[in-house]
Amino acid sequence: MAIQQSSSAPSAPASSRPYRRARTGYGKRSAPGQRPSAPTDFALLPARERYVAGYVDHLPDGAAMDIKSLAKDLPLYGQMAIGTALRALAVAGHLRHVRCRVESLGQSRWVTLTFWSRTARDNEWWALQLAGGADVGESEPEPEAAKEEPVAPVVPQQRVPEASEAVPAGPSPAYLALARLGRVEPRLALSAADCAALESLAATWFARGVDADYLTRALTSGLPEQVGSPVGLVRRRLTDKAPARLPDAAPAPDAPVRALLVECTECGRPGPPGALPDGLCRPCRQSPPAGPVEPVEPDGPAAECDIEAHMRLLREKLRMP
Repeated sequence: MAIQQSSSAPSAPASSRPYRRARTGYGKRSAPGQRPSAPTDFALLPARERYVAGYVDHLPDGAAMDIKSLAKDLPLYGQMAIGTALRALAVAGHLRHVRCRVESLGQSRWVTLTFWSRTARDNEWWALQLAGGADVGESEPEPEAAKEEPVAPVVPQQRVPEASEAVPAGPSPAYLALARLGRVEPRLALSAADCAALESLAATWFARGVDADYLTRALTSGLPEQVGSPVGLVRRRLTDKAPARLPDAAPAPDAPVRALLVECTECGRPGPPGALPDGLCRPCRQSPPAGPVEPVEPDGPAAECDIEAHMRLLREKLRMP
């Protein structure tokens, strides 16, 4: 359990200073359902983590909060100390590193986001939130204001045209494509009666997904030098060259599905939201936080013997001609 620290820790930098912006699609993302900011938000954290958390909490969405950027903006701590502080904040339930795949302009790319919550959350809340589950935020819905029912305007009844007054429909696309054959290829000039007789066959082509240009090219390519019966040739080609029926396209989903993986705060290993409790993978949870490596001092007598032997070797080389 965290122990409340004294207020002698340095305060976070002021929120009015300019911040480093992350690349488009990267950076900080605020989690939903946070309580309002208060001076005692991070009072139970150690001094270093409280200092880093206060700075990150004032960052706007989209700001860079990787270890290098935070170490440049917070001169009191280096990169190793910032990394250890971010790990502690992830264990405390304030942040999660997420790798998300986004698609734009026909291209797919992976971006890394850092979700930040001023309110400490448990692993179940983070797993539901990042997996796209139900809304587990604490914000209560605002009461809806009473709305007055609008009064329907009085519209005079419109006169509905009778069936005899209906406007006749224009020619179908199949009929028009057949009628234009004679202008594209004079050897296939068809009369109005011919177009009406062949309209049903041409409509079958349009029903299978082709357009007028495709139909025209299929009927006019490879013609003999002389065509004795244009209507007979067109009927034969409409029957023999009918395109294949393509399967119906699958309906597009209502919303694009985004692949989302949580990254380990310590080593960056990705995994599903529920597989990284406290934002750490299993090896990093079992190992202590990485700290500065203390140099191992050699024993005194052995070190002195090595120095004396090295000096004797140097003296012997100086005496050589």
